[in-house]
Amino acid sequence: MMNENNGKKVLVTGSSGGIGRAIALAVAQAGYEVVAHYNNGKEKAESLKAEIESLGGECSLLQFNISDRADCAEKLEKWSEENGAFWGIVLNAGIARDNVFPALTDENWDEVVHTNLDGFYNVLKPLVMPLCRKKRGRIITIASVSGIIGNRGQVNYSASKAGIIGATKALATELASRKITVNCIAPGLIETDMVKELPLEQMLSTIPMGRAGKPEEVASLAVYLLGEGASYITRQVISVNGGLI
Repeated sequence: MMNENNGKKVLVTGSSGGIGRAIALAVAQAGYEVVAHYNNGKEKAESLKAEIESLGGECSLLQFNISDRADCAEKLEKWSEENGAFWGIVLNAGIARDNVFPALTDENWDEVVHTNLDGFYNVLKPLVMPLCRKKRGRIITIASVSGIIGNRGQVNYSASKAGIIGATKALATELASRKITVNCIAPGLIETDMVKELPLEQMLSTIPMGRAGKPEEVASLAVYLLGEGASYITRQVISVNGGLI
């Protein structure tokens, strides 16, 4: 039987590892054709592609720097001209440079804000009009509980993720009439390389479920929001955090 998702292409940014990799795998297993973005992690991206194809899925790779506006425009416009509009766009790529505010450097602030928040604009700007012309599609941003509650040592990261939440909600109001949903997933403490250096025991005591989440638990929500069953869900921020907030 034909899968209703066959032929629908989904871009996943930052797909080389952690949450992005889990999302790309889950999206492929749901029958979508994955376009896996990477910047510097080519070997990890190629490994992801091979794994998806070994499972019978479809995956192609696309390299660009989300903080470089010209690079995004050139490569994404070219891709759209050759392949048409994406069905879904999952904005997962981002960075963290944690430190208490007095110890933050100008570079710590600029790098995180320009990569995470500008990346929203740089990636979506070339892709939104093709979606509007098709009058269908899904946009999912990946923020963080840090953008909702603010975390000590993450003033820069929290600012960038709060900005993504606000931008997501505003864009949702603009695209709703075009049958394009725009939602945000805000993960809490998830088992990825990004949290390995954190004081996990202290953090787990604040989580009612008493454990960190798994990337696959974030990925399953992304797959749901991409689907036809989520066509009336838009402008929402959904946390995956074990009851933290």
